[in-house]
Amino acid sequence: MVEKKAQDLALNANSKTELDSPKGSETPIAEPGADQPQAEEEEVEDEPPDGGYAWVYVFCTFFINAHTWGINSSYGVFLAYYLANDYYPGASALELAFVGGLSISQALMVSPLATYTTRVYGTRTTLLIGVALEVLALIGASFTHQIWQLFLSQGVCFGLGMGFLFVGSVGIVPQWFTKKRSLANGIGTAGSGLGGMMYSLATNAMIDSLGVEWAFRILGILACVVNVICALLIRDRNKAIGSIQLAFDYTLFKRREFWLLLGWGFFSMMGYITLLFSLPNYATSIGLSSRQGSIVGALLNLGQGLGRPLVGIFSDKAGRINLAGLCTFIGGLFCFVIWIFAKTFGVLVFFAIIVGTVAGTFWTTIAPVGAEVVGLKELPSALSIVWMFLVLPTTCKSRASNKNLKSLNTWLICIAVSEPVALELRRQSGNIYLRVQIFTGFMYLAAALCMWGLRGWKIGQIERIAAAQEKKPDDIDIAATNPLEKSGVGPMSTQSTSNVLKRLVMWKKV
Repeated sequence: MVEKKAQDLALNANSKTELDSPKGSETPIAEPGADQPQAEEEEVEDEPPDGGYAWVYVFCTFFINAHTWGINSSYGVFLAYYLANDYYPGASALELAFVGGLSISQALMVSPLATYTTRVYGTRTTLLIGVALEVLALIGASFTHQIWQLFLSQGVCFGLGMGFLFVGSVGIVPQWFTKKRSLANGIGTAGSGLGGMMYSLATNAMIDSLGVEWAFRILGILACVVNVICALLIRDRNKAIGSIQLAFDYTLFKRREFWLLLGWGFFSMMGYITLLFSLPNYATSIGLSSRQGSIVGALLNLGQGLGRPLVGIFSDKAGRINLAGLCTFIGGLFCFVIWIFAKTFGVLVFFAIIVGTVAGTFWTTIAPVGAEVVGLKELPSALSIVWMFLVLPTTCKSRASNKNLKSLNTWLICIAVSEPVALELRRQSGNIYLRVQIFTGFMYLAAALCMWGLRGWKIGQIERIAAAQEKKPDDIDIAATNPLEKSGVGPMSTQSTSNVLKRLVMWKKV
């Protein structure tokens, strides 16, 4: 009886389905384990959430930057202690000054290897490698007694660890956001500024109360705990977007717009590093105390921490390339109209804070702007080249006066920071830093000029893609896919020079 009722119900259900279905159509029968629902789910997952839990990854990036670039900024405090107490007998001031910047060059040079490990082993492995190297460097530096040991620990090893952590995390935030991409990236990069201020002050206190050795060890423990937690929490979307992670994609050099991006980075770093390392020394050159100089340096980091999220907010509103170029130009302008005339502590404090809001615009916007230029898929490959290219502004000729300097030390010094440019430009009397200030300002203006040219190309590209897809230019998210795919739009070399020049003076959100 029960079986008969069940059969009747099944027949009625089939009859109703046939009556409801249009004539000539067949209702597909879903087989168990069919792929269609799964495909729809994957399609939804391919869209970035633009918020929600993705903010966790933003704050993970924030803390990674605070415990890499932020800790590296505290080297100025160590340097002052080394010089005041002859901590490494026989080491010159020039050798000691290069250690902090040496870590920056190493972080950039390791980018191809970090990109390769990300592609082969995943983001988490790359980050954990960076944590291990950074902690090893800080703990190892606490046992150093000779300058070459400091080069290898706080210089090379710390720089390599910082590079793995930075390269492994820098491209993650743009993958999770579209309309809020610059804001999210600005918050993430603000960690380096706020971390630099916090650890500069904390390191000074730890050295005074516990000594150099324990200051290094405490920094190592903090970096280990925080970065390991972030490495375990953070997650990328490399598979969802089909990310191409080549250590060195030489085909990008065929595109003029990529060269403009590199030019913007090159000149920005020439100005930024010179400003970062010269400002505290400039304070002492005008009669201020070393303590006031360290405060000026800390306030520069504070300005970066406060300004980067603001740059991100306005970048999403007015256009990422627009704001990158404008803020870079303003940074150069501040050097000319404020820094040159800053002769008192109050004016210098004002300059440090206000220039800090725009001085590090490159770090705030390089990932979102890079996504606009090459697309999210090729962004890791592009950034790998950008980091390598930025080693050039940090290269100098060996001018070590110590004849007993070992060849290893000489090689390490040759790939350190661009601060020697500032040392060469300083005068012996009068306005000692005038030429340094002019040089810094012109570097920022040259970077802004490169971004201006990139803006003209971008306007043309968006217009052509919008016309091809029959959409409004404001509705185009060019970073969602490779700009050269499915759009019929070629690189800058295929656009006529006259059209690019016309668009330089146009207002457009790009």
